[in-house]
Amino acid sequence: MTRIAIVGAAGRMGRTLIEAVAQSKEAQLTAVIERSGSAFIGMDAGTLIGQDLLGVQLTDQLASVTDRFDVLIDFTVPEVTLKNLAVCAQMGKKMVIGTTGFNAEQNQQITAMAQRTALVYAPNMSVGVNLCFKLAEIAAQILGETADIEIIEAHHRHKIDAPSGTALELGRRVAKVLDRDLATCAVYGREGRTGAREQKTIGFETIRAGDIVGDHTVMFACEGERVEITHKASSRMNFARGAVRAAHWLADKRLGSFNMMDVLGL
Repeated sequence: MTRIAIVGAAGRMGRTLIEAVAQSKEAQLTAVIERSGSAFIGMDAGTLIGQDLLGVQLTDQLASVTDRFDVLIDFTVPEVTLKNLAVCAQMGKKMVIGTTGFNAEQNQQITAMAQRTALVYAPNMSVGVNLCFKLAEIAAQILGETADIEIIEAHHRHKIDAPSGTALELGRRVAKVLDRDLATCAVYGREGRTGAREQKTIGFETIRAGDIVGDHTVMFACEGERVEITHKASSRMNFARGAVRAAHWLADKRLGSFNMMDVLGL
């Protein structure tokens, strides 16, 4: 049984993670952490999600509960995640990172920390999304040199980074197959008199509206036909269950940075 801690427990994703761990036969919820000053500090995690008591109370001190868990799951913001990763690395704890929006320097810090602990770092924990990553790579191999490639993503109004980490990962995987540098070939939105489309670019379009959980489409548009690979999430539980699966998979790993492709054997 893998002992799991959840940080950002009172947020939308945090509550879904609590529920996913409570439903799991392979994991046990043993610690829940929320930001300092939160009105939920001291509340039982079960009460937080409207269920029976789970016997685990919210705390604002990660360092005080490191003896209670094996793997920490973090879907917060980059600055908080990096601080939590430093604590985990120091205390010999493993980590599942679902946070998105890291810059290049922060990604380097994560890579460095993987020399001190084991972690799963993925922009999307959904099994279906990771299958779409693989399908996009296959489509790029077959159609990529003749197709115009566009990636469209939509999320709820509260999401703070754009494009989404999943959209960027789709772009990175397609670009790698085609031996392109996403940093130079990506186009983020279009406005005004842009001229004809450059064939080797990869376009990104972002939508932020309402309570959309997460929609992603990668389009390969050729002359006379197009192929679209689409994933639509209707619940955060898909991501939460994937994260719990990743945490259990990670439990016997000692060092290194892994992703959901590793977890799923893709």
